[in-house]
Amino acid sequence: MTNDHSWNDANFETRAIHAGQDPDSATGAVITPIYQTSTYAQEAIGKLKGGYEYSRSDNPTRTALQEALASLESGTWGLAYASGLAATQNIAYLLRPGDHVLLSNDTYGGTFRLFDKVLTNFGIELSLADLSNLDAAKAAIRPNTKIVWVETPTNPYLRIVDIAGMAELVKARDIRLVVDNTFASPYLQQPLSLGADLVLHSTTKYLGGHSDVVGGAVIGNDGDVYETLKFHQNAAGAVPGPFDSWLTLRGIKTLGVRMDRHSANAARVAAWLGEQEAVDTVYYPGLESHPNHEIAARQMKGFSGMVSFTVKGGFKVAAKIVEKTKVFTLAESLGGVESLIEHPGKMTHASVAGTGAEVEDTLIRLSVGIEHVDDQIADLEQAIAAATTRELIGASTHHAD
Repeated sequence: MTNDHSWNDANFETRAIHAGQDPDSATGAVITPIYQTSTYAQEAIGKLKGGYEYSRSDNPTRTALQEALASLESGTWGLAYASGLAATQNIAYLLRPGDHVLLSNDTYGGTFRLFDKVLTNFGIELSLADLSNLDAAKAAIRPNTKIVWVETPTNPYLRIVDIAGMAELVKARDIRLVVDNTFASPYLQQPLSLGADLVLHSTTKYLGGHSDVVGGAVIGNDGDVYETLKFHQNAAGAVPGPFDSWLTLRGIKTLGVRMDRHSANAARVAAWLGEQEAVDTVYYPGLESHPNHEIAARQMKGFSGMVSFTVKGGFKVAAKIVEKTKVFTLAESLGGVESLIEHPGKMTHASVAGTGAEVEDTLIRLSVGIEHVDDQIADLEQAIAAATTRELIGASTHHAD
């Protein structure tokens, strides 16, 4: 596919529908076709039609997705992968033995597992720090640090990292700043405009938005980095198929309206949780009591649909709550239209056990969907009531954070 129109000056919602997705030049199809093919006819040896020879290298449906992703993050290029971890691995190919990566001590368990259990076997050094504290980040940087890897909001405690401040910190040190923007989505936050070098997404989550596709993406502006990552994308081969690319494109078209509803619902749920006797601490950057609220308000358009909270009464109560909900489905992942609930310590973050970055066993993580918020709150209310007793939670007061 080729684009006859530049959408650079259009608003986000318009680019989400049109960037990289002009009507098909061959047929006029309004929606990007699924080019379900592995190979392409060549007019002569090395003379390609449209630049395509083999779908691991390039595919028109994937090209449309990559152009759309670049536009939404205000980057000059985008690359799509078979999963968020495949995208993470592709960035890691920029490292060499002896290089050091500084990772948040509050990060997705799969990201930590890849660096700690796989990449350290190839001579990559890893350490953790609270990257929401710039002084702590500065103290943790080493002479051989090559990447500072940021999530903001973090997973699962929803801490906020000052992207512009971190970019300023690493700029003079020959360090790449990578920002995992999965929890915010490009609709709510654009790290490249704040000084990040690379943006990573698990497109499985808010970008896809319907819990029906797995994918990942990297977006940036540096042409040399693009050439290196593009070579590795083809050479290592962890690319999304055309149908996966098409599903992600379809999800992207409604990203703006979905994120507005996710954010509005999550704000209501977080405020309600903060009023419950059984709840100890609520983690949501949209709350004014959140320690990083001012930074979040400065660098985000909204506060997304993720809410975490701890409960009184220990693991037993937390486990009962996540098993009693009905609107909130007990499942890993996040960012779909449906609401999900999980126990990070036993599910998504089990791999950090014993590392010093453990997750509290009373922590529950919500992915607040786009159902009616009254139904979401009623569901949480009945689950908490079913899982707790006044004697179990005690008479201690709750507080929101």
